[in-house]
Amino acid sequence: MTSPSGGSDADSAEAPASLVCARCGTVAEEPRPIWTCSVENGVRQYICDTCSRENLRAIEGRLDSAWW
Repeated sequence: MTSPSGGSDADSAEAPASLVCARCGTVAEEPRPIWTCSVENGVRQYICDTCSRENLRAIEGRLDSAWW
């Protein structure tokens, strides 16, 4: 398997070509460092900043008490 110019196979496996919000389906046109990344049942999901803000309580509620 070959890699795109300037990248490696490991880098391409880390992030999808375009980010799609797992909740609302918004597609990021450019890298979005303010999006949330979640791994649920071994699957990496990305949540846009709007959905993250709207669902903050639910996100915090799933954290173990050790995080607090």
